[in-house]
Amino acid sequence: MSDLTKKEKIKLVRIIIVLAAFIGLMIAERTGTLKNLPSAAIFPMYLVPYLIIGYDVIARAWKNIVHGQVFDENFLMMLATFAAFALGISGSGSYDEALAVMLFYQIGELFQDYAVGKSRKSISEMMSIAPEYANLERDGRVEQADPEDVHPNDIIVIKPGEKIPLDGVVLDGASFLDTAALTGESVPRRAAAGDAVISGCVNGEGTLRVRVTREYEDSTVAKILDLVENSSSRKARLENFITRFARYYTPIVTVGAVVLAIVPPLFGWMPWSSSVRRACNFLIVSCPCALVISVPLGFFGGIGAASKIGVLVKGSNYLEAAAGMTTVVMDKTGTLTKGEFKVQKVLPANGFTKEELLEMAAYGEALSTHPIAQSIRTAYGKNPDSSRLSDSSETAGHGVKIRLDGRQLMIGNSKLMESAHVAYAECKENGTIVYVSLDGKFAGAIVISDTVKEGAADAVAAMKKAGIRRTVMLTGDRKSTADAVASGLGIDEVHAELLPGDKVGCVEKLLGELSGTKNKLGFVGDGINDAPVLMRADVGIAMGSLGSDAAIEAADIVLMDDDIAKIPAIIRIARKTLRIVKSNVFFAITVKLLILLLSVFGLASMWAAVFADVGVAVICILNSMRALKVR
Repeated sequence: MSDLTKKEKIKLVRIIIVLAAFIGLMIAERTGTLKNLPSAAIFPMYLVPYLIIGYDVIARAWKNIVHGQVFDENFLMMLATFAAFALGISGSGSYDEALAVMLFYQIGELFQDYAVGKSRKSISEMMSIAPEYANLERDGRVEQADPEDVHPNDIIVIKPGEKIPLDGVVLDGASFLDTAALTGESVPRRAAAGDAVISGCVNGEGTLRVRVTREYEDSTVAKILDLVENSSSRKARLENFITRFARYYTPIVTVGAVVLAIVPPLFGWMPWSSSVRRACNFLIVSCPCALVISVPLGFFGGIGAASKIGVLVKGSNYLEAAAGMTTVVMDKTGTLTKGEFKVQKVLPANGFTKEELLEMAAYGEALSTHPIAQSIRTAYGKNPDSSRLSDSSETAGHGVKIRLDGRQLMIGNSKLMESAHVAYAECKENGTIVYVSLDGKFAGAIVISDTVKEGAADAVAAMKKAGIRRTVMLTGDRKSTADAVASGLGIDEVHAELLPGDKVGCVEKLLGELSGTKNKLGFVGDGINDAPVLMRADVGIAMGSLGSDAAIEAADIVLMDDDIAKIPAIIRIARKTLRIVKSNVFFAITVKLLILLLSVFGLASMWAAVFADVGVAVICILNSMRALKVR
């Protein structure tokens, strides 16, 4: 009972009271106790518990009728039970059928409410990251404030065990942060002075002073909660089909029930009592509860299962698309490799020394935020004097042109050297090669390499085991370097030496090859530089995107850490979810059509109709809840 809402607890009490009354009436009827009572005395005995259990259904039915929404399950239940009471009054039937139909319908409704609540709770627990307050530091004092009242550059204090309410940078203190609600990972992350922290994490044993960098509405936690709340609005094709199916199916069956009730007696084929009873069965069976509840519940369960492993799926349509993925395209840097570039070799030429070459490269990359540029500045070990620089220009996919002490400095790849007609010596080393020239004279090359992530090869193998037929790697690196990485990881296909815009073209071509089939293409990127490709793919999956706005906005599925092994896991979850949902649709429609057909020929009782409605709904809901379980 502790998991039930107040409304559900009240309904449960009503069900228990009416169930006890129903059992008592059934015993009295079977033992002949009610036999000698007049009908006028028996009718209220059934009517009172009927109103106790069904008053809300009747109220909703009338309210919907007033608003023009006639054909829903409330109307069907009201009409069927009223007809059953009419049969009892006429002596052609018994009142217990009317009471039983409403009672078991409400039991099914309670079960549905509980199942939906449990499914939602599985997501809200994983995403229970909304902060209640922030400890705001003002004039040397700390006071609690609403996170929405805290602004960038304000100082907040996060005490041990508290949630981080807003994104920011640590000023003082050191601690370990529990990121399980975001990433699904149990291993805490260390945070110290200078480190960026994001909202939603739970602070460990240390106290942190943090300078806020974003408003609450722009924070990571606010964006994630918004996506979770709106995930149900992005429906899968199967969900939309069921919605359309119910829209036409229910009115058609209702009209069929009216025809079945009226036409046979008019032609003398059967008495009114038999035709009305069969029509009641029709009305009860026609309730589309099993479909309209279990199908979205199945998808919601799949989204909940994904959240348990730190994967945010933006809607059931993306989960459905992920189930159909047969091709996975991956960006190399940050996805398959760590993105931690280091200078491996400094190869001067034409009389320049290693120190001079590294200094020129560091000055050339002084204004860049690219990881390669940062690795060069780290190797240089000094802060470039910006007063020595002027006239900087960058060409995407080529490199940088800048003036150093008034001299023309160029740093970039071979395409930059060729476009400037610099006579350079091609470097054959594996890795990313950065060429440097000064006043048109080749100064040498710097070799920078990235390291492959641990477990990347196993993850690629797991993708193929999960049903991915084709793995593709995209990179701006030289072909020899790309081939070496792909070979070690078991990647099927490589496209190297790509400009940023070329990646979209590659994905477009691959999508064209899948055109006309049910197969889907997924693109996996870091979510920062790959936003156009993430948006173009059938399924955009953002990697290593903890706190990345670009990833959360552009991707359809967000891996809240950079664990590539979660890609085959989400494929398995998506396919399991789709199997569950399809089995529910097949089972529910088959049973309902069978009972409808049997009802036409008078071979199905009202109890069979109740099973076709409530029983099938409960079975489908139980099946849908299997989607919540994840290995």
